[in-house]
This record gives sequence, structure tokens and C-alpha cells, in this order.
Amino acid sequence: MAILTAARELLAEAGYAELTIEAIAARAGVGKQTIYRWWRGKGAIILDALMETGDNVEPLPDSGDLRADLVAVVRATVAELADPRLSATTRALTIETLSNDELAEQVRDRVLRPQMEAIKDRLRTGPLRPEINLDQAVELLIGPPYHRWMLRTGPLTDEYADGVVDLALAAFQK
Repeated sequence: MAILTAARELLAEAGYAELTIEAIAARAGVGKQTIYRWWRGKGAIILDALMETGDNVEPLPDSGDLRADLVAVVRATVAELADPRLSATTRALTIETLSNDELAEQVRDRVLRPQMEAIKDRLRTGPLRPEINLDQAVELLIGPPYHRWMLRTGPLTDEYADGVVDLALAAFQK
């Protein structure tokens, strides 16, 4: 769709803060009213544009080594958050979700929940203590990188990701 293509192109050229509905409409060759007929704002457009090109969440590999599999996913999360271009868009969408419940629900349902479910599916193969709450386990793995990213409390490195996994596994495993 021309509108989503225009939004992606403008996002790459100017960044999220400079992106406007007017610019998207002009680039796509449509009126603003056409955009507003389908989307409530630029956050919703960008979410759709990113989801259109993004990979579907696939199951995490099960190499037989739970630590290695979790290190791979947490390192990928840290790398994405540390990437300046991706981080700027993610940060802007995150800010918009704080005041837009509808966008927050879309981000949760379309982005976060599928990713979290993939991690939970891998955790189910264990070995974990049987009383472990898998929702909390995933949050314990993914929450610290997001916290560090959001508050900019330190670098997002592979070593940091490995440490998060090691601490989480110390709590999860038998």
C-alpha cells in the first residue's frame, strides 16, 4: 500500500519526530482524509508499516541448551534496542503508547505478546522449577533490557544480555 510505503520511506529519511501525516499523504499521493479514514495517527501508521515488513515471530530454536537459546533471544533484543535508528522509532512508539490506550493495545497484541509467547514456548521445554510462572519468567528476561534502554542506565551489550540470562536461570532452574 502506497501510504505504508511512504511512511516507511519518510521514517528512514527524517526519523519519527519529523514525520507528519501531511508528509505521508503528499508522498503517497493521497489526501489526509484518506489516511485518517484508516488510521488514528502516525503511531498507528508506523506500527502497520513496520508490521508489514517485519518478520513474523517464529518459535525459538530448541538447541537442547536452554541458556544458549535464551542468550540468543536476549542478545537480539539488546541489539535491536541499541541500534540508534530502530531505537528512535521504538522510543517514539513507546511514548505514544503511554497516552494512547488503543495504540498500546495494538503494540501489545501485535508485537509484544507474540514475542513473549515464543519465549514461553521455549521455556516450557525446561528444565525449570515446576512452580515458575512463565509470564513472570519472560518479563524477568526481557524487562531488564527495556528498563536499561528506557532510562539509559547503562550500555546494552552482549555481556549485559548474558548476565541477565544467567541471573534469570539461577532463579528458574531446578
